Amino acid sequence: MLWTSAFLFVSVPQANPKNPHNLPIVNTTKEYLNLVKKDSSRVLADLEKFIPGIVLDVRYATTNNITKTVLYKQQRAFLLKPAAEKLKKVQEELAEEGLGLKIFDGYRPYAVTLLLWDAVRDDRYAASPDKGSRHNRGCAVDLTIVNLKTGTELEMPTPYDDFTEKAHLNYMKLPKQVLQNREKLINVMRKHGFETITSEWWHYDLKGWSAYPLLDLSFEELDTVHN
Repeated sequence: MLWTSAFLFVSVPQANPKNPHNLPIVNTTKEYLNLVKKDSSRVLADLEKFIPGIVLDVRYATTNNITKTVLYKQQRAFLLKPAAEKLKKVQEELAEEGLGLKIFDGYRPYAVTLLLWDAVRDDRYAASPDKGSRHNRGCAVDLTIVNLKTGTELEMPTPYDDFTEKAHLNYMKLPKQVLQNREKLINVMRKHGFETITSEWWHYDLKGWSAYPLLDLSFEELDTVHN
């Protein structure tokens, strides 16, 4: 019997390294401007300009972060306008006590989520890129409370990005003042429309975050459309 063989070559699409999970991501300034044109609430607000007196300590613009590399070229923090407006109310309420907010991170481009996942690989502390992050939507903020006069941070359970049990909201083996400081932050953020997560005392999400798209625009790209 004569056997013949045929080989069928199928072209398999290569994964996009910038979007390996083929998520619906807004990644051009044109797409972003179209979103904002249709709904002005989709704009990303520069927090330093939007909220008087806010303090920035954006760790991903330095090497003082889990990756030990600079992930942002600028010491900036952005949030979606509805989140920024609520955060402004938090700042105003705290200011009545001589306190204010220090921002560690806000909007985070999807490209940075990929880098952080490579460094952490633990979805309690970093968003898996197969779903994207609430930071990518401009709906999450990492922060703490400071004394406006001295700039000193109120003592919290751990430093920022401490991936231990002590950073969890249900960890209670802490000094009374630390527990009170954490509770003050939780209460004022929840009052103004933010939600907590269990594993990070510093992280807050805007309620309704899932209604907003994932974004992958650098701060420099945002400057080209906002200036």
